[in-house]
Amino acid sequence: MPGYELFGEEERKQVNDVMETGIIMRYGFDGPRKGIFKSLELEKKITEVFGCKYAQLTSSGTSALTTAMVVLGIGADDEVIMPSFTFVASFEAILSVGAIPVLVDVDDTLTLNPTAVKAAITSKTKCVMPVHMCGSMADLDALKAICTEHDLILLEDACQSIGATYKGKAVGTIGDAGTFSFDFVKTITCGEGGVVMTNSEDVFIKSDGYTDHGHDHKGVDRGADLHPFIGYNYRISELHAAVGLGQISKLPLILSTQKKNNLILKSYFEQIPEITFRTIPEGGVDSYSFISWFLPSETAMRNVIAELREQGIIAGNFYWFDNNWHYIKKWHHLKNVETLNNLSVAQKSSLIKLQTQDFSASDAIISRCVSTLISLSWTDEQIHDKGTKLIAAIKKALAK
Repeated sequence: MPGYELFGEEERKQVNDVMETGIIMRYGFDGPRKGIFKSLELEKKITEVFGCKYAQLTSSGTSALTTAMVVLGIGADDEVIMPSFTFVASFEAILSVGAIPVLVDVDDTLTLNPTAVKAAITSKTKCVMPVHMCGSMADLDALKAICTEHDLILLEDACQSIGATYKGKAVGTIGDAGTFSFDFVKTITCGEGGVVMTNSEDVFIKSDGYTDHGHDHKGVDRGADLHPFIGYNYRISELHAAVGLGQISKLPLILSTQKKNNLILKSYFEQIPEITFRTIPEGGVDSYSFISWFLPSETAMRNVIAELREQGIIAGNFYWFDNNWHYIKKWHHLKNVETLNNLSVAQKSSLIKLQTQDFSASDAIISRCVSTLISLSWTDEQIHDKGTKLIAAIKKALAK
């Protein structure tokens, strides 16, 4: 899956272009940079590749989410509905803008359950934030209908699903705004980085200013820029953008390689009747970065995990139910409000309620699920060897 598996001359050339000028900051120094604007170039490429009107690069996927929330008007004590299965950055971004994360159950798409979303809406709800986990997407038609009915913002956290599409559109370009992460282990990487994608000029203009201390970027002299609003420093560097330019040129190769390797390995899993696979919403095409598969019970899955560990082939197979970073079960620091800064009374109260909230519907899904990472560097021989060993271990565990 990770783009870093294919680092090569393309990335080196782009980075060397920047180093030859010595200007690694995104803004200013127009003369010495000799026309080299890698960030602007990558933003344009993103709009072309993913089909959105505007793209604003940021320093990370987390800062992209934070920026998107701010410019969409999400703030103090607004409620943002999000899934119980995601990466911690999703709720970190919500808390950082003063809003309240409202966690709800996922279904076998491994993303937001639309029925759970409906049940969670209150007078304080401002936004629904699906997180397109492990290469696939939420039921966006259902979520869009809910947002339209209740006049809510739809913000896509598509950080883990670069290259996936829903009814012909790239995930991350369907809601009011969407975000990708370009960190080191994403489908394409800048090393560190993220992007806010939108079809709204207003959202783009505000994102452009917010990520650079509120600069309006309307003049030729950075020091004379006006500041129509307060912003923060969420800028990407030219070096990171340069790496991203090398990577985005390889996206078709990355996606085709993922698909080939995914389908070969999946053919082994399909030999076991007890295994089922995540649901991909109708009209969706995943990025093939993972194979997410289920067994009939938590006990069966735990037996399989124990066998994979025993045989030393657990690497790359993620049992999210026991994972510290991706599921509500282990987010003790969130439920116990273990923060370095003081949160609002409403935020504290909502987080404490998570200690007793019933997530049994999500538990029933996640406790039976493993996501197997797809590598870009596997040879066909390695895939067949991996598949043979995995299936043998799974069959052995199920026979106990």
